Amino acid sequence: MGADREVPSEAGTDVDTGTDVDTAAEADAAHQALVRDIVAQGGLTDPAWRAAFEQVPRHLFVPYYYVHGSRGYERLWGEDPDPVRRRRWLRGVYGDEPLATRMRDGELISSSSQPSLMALMLDALDVRDGHTVLEIGTGPGYNAALLSHRLGAPAVTSVDLDPEITDAARSHLAAAGYRPTVVTGDGARGSPQQAPYDRIIATCTLPSVPPAWPEQSSPGARILAPVATGLVSLEVRATAHGPRAEGHFLHTPAYFVPLRGASPLSGPVARSGGVGRRAIGNELFRFLLTLTAGSLDPHEALSLWEREERPQRERYGITVADGRQWAWLDDPEGPYTWPLAG
Repeated sequence: MGADREVPSEAGTDVDTGTDVDTAAEADAAHQALVRDIVAQGGLTDPAWRAAFEQVPRHLFVPYYYVHGSRGYERLWGEDPDPVRRRRWLRGVYGDEPLATRMRDGELISSSSQPSLMALMLDALDVRDGHTVLEIGTGPGYNAALLSHRLGAPAVTSVDLDPEITDAARSHLAAAGYRPTVVTGDGARGSPQQAPYDRIIATCTLPSVPPAWPEQSSPGARILAPVATGLVSLEVRATAHGPRAEGHFLHTPAYFVPLRGASPLSGPVARSGGVGRRAIGNELFRFLLTLTAGSLDPHEALSLWEREERPQRERYGITVADGRQWAWLDDPEGPYTWPLAG
């Protein structure tokens, strides 16, 4: 099911020559090259999501972004009078990389996620026609536009804490022809006015799963969220004691801007406790350290990791039930469980 989309006009200054001509052809070529790159990596196997990525232009959502240089961050933008810098801006927009879209006092507060990771997450969300979706972390609005294209804008609600971010996202979405519900508020509280939701997707890192999300989910709903440095996919089912959300992590690592207002994650190196550079250098062990922050001593985490032969992310999971939540290895009721901090 596609959205009834307003068709935006798209014209501007040529990124190579600086002349006042229509840039749609050049942007479209870069856009389609990005889609082909994601497909070549094995992504966008669902034709509906491939169509969404092909038809939603990323450059409308990132009119400017920041790159880190030798003198700190510099701003690239599509209306720069320098044609070389405009060329850099367009190349970055359609590169398969995350983009820093909003800085405040030198701190990154919002970004546009890596497109191939977005494609993986949207595929893992397993949406169906007629589903409603809550997105936590609006950012520039690109992900909300992809969801709106796939499901129709009335089915999509997106929440972000910062009014500057939500105002800009509404403008970007309107320019692209989509008008989902964009709410300024605390993402940890969801958006009860539009609940219940069939799917909830977060694009910000969390120390734990906010209880409001299962409570605002339909029975059988799915929640996909970055926790620690991974992506957990939870199925929600109704019980006599309230909703229970449970599931495993996906195989892929994931690094996002933290959910503002949530308890900060403890950095794995900061809490390594002298367990050794070799272990800290392993990305899977750093994931375990972050996941067990506040619950397991680093040496206990190392013993578990070595005893279980360095488990992959897919063996870990999370359960949210009965007013508590815990992470686990292999079995939610097994010997390796620990409460989630936050």
